[in-house]
Amino acid sequence: MELSGARILVVGATGVLGGRVSRGLADRGAKLALAGRDRRKLIALARELGGCQYKRFDAYDVEGCPWLVRDAHQVLGGLQGVVVCSGIVAFGTAENTHDVVSEQLFAVNTLAPIAILRTALPVLHRGSAIAAITGVEADRPAAELATYSASKAALSAWLAAVREEQRPRGVTVLDAKLPHVDTGMGERAAAGRRPNRIGRGADPQYVVDRMLDALAGGAEEIRVGPDGRTLETN
Repeated sequence: MELSGARILVVGATGVLGGRVSRGLADRGAKLALAGRDRRKLIALARELGGCQYKRFDAYDVEGCPWLVRDAHQVLGGLQGVVVCSGIVAFGTAENTHDVVSEQLFAVNTLAPIAILRTALPVLHRGSAIAAITGVEADRPAAELATYSASKAALSAWLAAVREEQRPRGVTVLDAKLPHVDTGMGERAAAGRRPNRIGRGADPQYVVDRMLDALAGGAEEIRVGPDGRTLETN
């Protein structure tokens, strides 16, 4: 995918990874539309990047998520890519995870990204791409992260199936199965406390650079290497 001049919607742009993805895409010449939950951060980022189109959204409002794509498509005059960086985490054993928390995790981590990316597919053409951050837990479910792991694994499975559907159209589907990244998300968990066994995460800028390289190179998946930190693409 040629990033220079590409019209791309970044969802979750006010998060640590989403903000870095937005800046990285802008540095590579992409024309952006931004979507995020924090209006103040969203306005500041849009100004920093030269006056990008932006829209506040709440991932809990799954029915409203498709409008992000429609608005971005109209404002940018088309779309070549959508990158979903939004997500939440919750900690705790399965028996201590309330159903309300489970609903929140699946709404934000699974249903909202699917609604957004599904809406984008009909307007994308050959050479375009969709991407979403799932995480290493999509392949390696972790104790005290059962519901979070399940919500990410569900999105990863959807991406894998859609990839097969989109290959004949020439639309790339990138699943970023990233390691734990040092973003502070664990301190903003929807429930529970981060287990002590989860140490310091990977450097956010390293992760974002590899993700953008993968997007530009047409990769379909990013995985954590055998060392647990280095990222591999295919």
